[in-house]
Amino acid sequence: MGHAFALLGLAAASILFLPVLGPWNDALTAPWASPEGDTLIVLAAEEVADGLLGLHSYWRSAYAVYEWRQGKYSRIIMSGKGLAKPMHDFAVAHGVPASAILLEEKSSTTREQGIQVAALLGNIPAGQRGRIVILTSDFHSRRALRVFQKLGIPAVAHPVPDAGKRLLSWQGRWEVFLDLALESIKTAVYQWRGWI
Repeated sequence: MGHAFALLGLAAASILFLPVLGPWNDALTAPWASPEGDTLIVLAAEEVADGLLGLHSYWRSAYAVYEWRQGKYSRIIMSGKGLAKPMHDFAVAHGVPASAILLEEKSSTTREQGIQVAALLGNIPAGQRGRIVILTSDFHSRRALRVFQKLGIPAVAHPVPDAGKRLLSWQGRWEVFLDLALESIKTAVYQWRGWI
């Protein structure tokens, strides 16, 4: 029993103090593209409760506002069941015109986001879609980009440094480990199902 606790302690210390999480996060992060485009797709993640944005959804919304303020986009699509509207409200409260935001409110998974956003993009004339950029957390970006591309959406990724920022503090490293482990499992499932 003592050996098991020692191994568990060693594993936890490795996660918290050895430089393994940074390379792992890098492996899950899509290649960084220029953030400029015409259509910015912002993927929701989680909520705290009753439409309150969780950490990942908050950072994605905040970066979307930042990108909008740089004058790089003509429209933003907020995607995610139960969170597209709170993300919209956050962006509007921070200066993004409501008329520039489209909502996709049916999806609960990354693949569903791709399917629903593809349908939404189908309502926009091809000449007006312009360059499509997916904004999501760094660790989620490679899988999200591959999902959208597999569905025929010619997008590039704009990963936001979500896990990357949390890795700078040892207090956030355990949560980053859990995020990376879950994302790795989801990536394996998506590959097995042929969705990426």
